[in-house]
Amino acid sequence: MTPVTAIVDAVRRDLTDTVTLALALPDELPIPEPGQFAMLWMPGVGEIPISYSGIGPGPRVEHTVRAVGQTSAALAAVGLGDVIGVRGPFGRGWQLDGLEHRDLLIVAGGLGLAPLRPVVELAAAGGIVARSVRLFVGAREPAGMLYADDLDRRWASLEPRLSVDHADATWRGAVGPVSVVLGDALGDALDRSGDLAALVCGPEILMSVISRQLVGAGVAPERIQVSLERNMQCGVGHCGHCQLGPLFTCVDAPVVGWDVAGPLLAVRER
Repeated sequence: MTPVTAIVDAVRRDLTDTVTLALALPDELPIPEPGQFAMLWMPGVGEIPISYSGIGPGPRVEHTVRAVGQTSAALAAVGLGDVIGVRGPFGRGWQLDGLEHRDLLIVAGGLGLAPLRPVVELAAAGGIVARSVRLFVGAREPAGMLYADDLDRRWASLEPRLSVDHADATWRGAVGPVSVVLGDALGDALDRSGDLAALVCGPEILMSVISRQLVGAGVAPERIQVSLERNMQCGVGHCGHCQLGPLFTCVDAPVVGWDVAGPLLAVRER
């Protein structure tokens, strides 16, 4: 429960309100797995959960932070050489075993691409053993497309299919939710193999729409993984703030199968 200090060794501004911080991990903290998260602490401000958006090389990690509240705004304003507090890694990450004979679909909306970025990096480098990997990314507008340079260059081998809700005069891609471009490709993928697996991350409504779309096309719910973000505060399942039905998402999640998440997200909250 006690944070250790980590030095900020790089800061990259991704969007007007979003930055990626590279941290040199102290020896006390283990190397995380893709999909896990850390608790980042700004002294005198607060502590919030942030997914790992980059892992390695060596004891180095990255966190992509959008300034939407007091603590996230303070984190987004740190500079090179600054020190922040870190606890983690916590939670359950993306399960990448058993993909040898399957086609993998990676689907992200908005900031949901950040928790998937370590997986995308692995896939682009040939580090995921799957029959094929396809990447689908959606954003509200072209200027809000996260990691645009990586999508154009580093991840070009995955042939990313991009869409925006609202296009401008420069946009040449698809217009509409990411479910539209996914739907266009889904039939072909099923015709080729019929054996798909999917990793989905974004707002809960997006994950619900995409997951139902995949299930409707014949993908088994247990082969669809989603990442649930809740009000995580302790990271170890003691405080109860992140409880979702029988789950404590800081321990039993954030990554779970749609067979688990679907019924829980269908319960109307009060």
